[in-house]
Amino acid sequence: MLGNFSYKNATKLYFGDDSLKYLYEELPKYGPNVQLIYGGGSIKRSGLYDEIVKILKDCGKNIVEDGGVMPNPTTDKLYEGVRIARDHHSDLLLAVGGGSCCDYAKAVSVSVHCDEDPWDKYYLRFEEPTCEIVPVGCILTMAGTGSEMNAGAVITNHEQKLKIGHVFGEDVMPKFSILNPRYTMTLPKKQMVAGIYDIFNHICEQYFSGEDDNTSDYLAEALMKSVIKSSLTAVEDPEDYEARSNIMWAATWALNTLIAKGKSGDWMVHMIGQAAGAYTDATHGMTLSAVSLPYYRHIMPYGLKKFVRFAEEVWNVSPDGKSDEQIAGEGLEAMKDWMKKIGVAMRLSEIGATEDMIDGITEATIILDGGYKVLTKDEIKQIVRESM
Repeated sequence: MLGNFSYKNATKLYFGDDSLKYLYEELPKYGPNVQLIYGGGSIKRSGLYDEIVKILKDCGKNIVEDGGVMPNPTTDKLYEGVRIARDHHSDLLLAVGGGSCCDYAKAVSVSVHCDEDPWDKYYLRFEEPTCEIVPVGCILTMAGTGSEMNAGAVITNHEQKLKIGHVFGEDVMPKFSILNPRYTMTLPKKQMVAGIYDIFNHICEQYFSGEDDNTSDYLAEALMKSVIKSSLTAVEDPEDYEARSNIMWAATWALNTLIAKGKSGDWMVHMIGQAAGAYTDATHGMTLSAVSLPYYRHIMPYGLKKFVRFAEEVWNVSPDGKSDEQIAGEGLEAMKDWMKKIGVAMRLSEIGATEDMIDGITEATIILDGGYKVLTKDEIKQIVRESM
């Protein structure tokens, strides 16, 4: 049975190759001080920075820059962004980049007026903001995280060797997001495929939970098939606008909370992957791809019915003359073949993890109970070891 739930997503999206012009419509809704958030400078090389600054000036905004957001935003960077926002009385946080910039902006948004340490309050105690929240807008240059239409924000604490995500309430969702697929074409191929796997795993995390035959599962299967098809096209031709458009749109719907409705959600691939990321600082999507197959092989017996469905509906595995275990296993093999074709990391050792990190990654992994099997620490260690 589809469970009871409420659903609201207040983010307004502007999608397409002329979507930046809608920034003129959004900016007048906010005060004069805009904190322009971006990463390592690629938006300056592409010319996007100049376009955005022109629009901001046309709208009479005072701009304070907050550049240098790293792929895994840190607590130190969060504190810096909060200082900038407080010093300049930021009325809008405008994040230009990928999921890291969007996540970072949301973390800053709930911290500017917080009178406690935001890491302790939001990422260790998982409390909700009780203070004023500075509004966020996003201009996306990488497809993958879905952060442009959700309230999640992942932050890394290098000192504590922890990488933790907090999914806040709907008030933290970006007020608007601008999605132009052409902006994603400036990314290196490695970043593109990391984002593609992030999209795919977001869907899997929600799909592999519960036994119900519900609408969310049908939506998830359609999204997975779209990602598979478009990814193979994009890997061959990164300039294919249709493929990049479909990837970008699928990324948004994969994690804007829609297909989570009626599902408990697993999210253990993310918990293990994020723990590995805290030790390696590797690209998020690659940490997920490195641990996925060992994890899914481990839990497959506990959710066999869904893994059979996954094999048949997503990977077109024929069930004729095969046991459920064989069908499900063939599905994971088909997934493995696709992962190799698009070029994601298949082992943690490929992204900088070493044997002496196994214990630390195991201890840093948060155990959740939404999947088919609640793991023990020994099981997590086994999965991490198999992922090496």
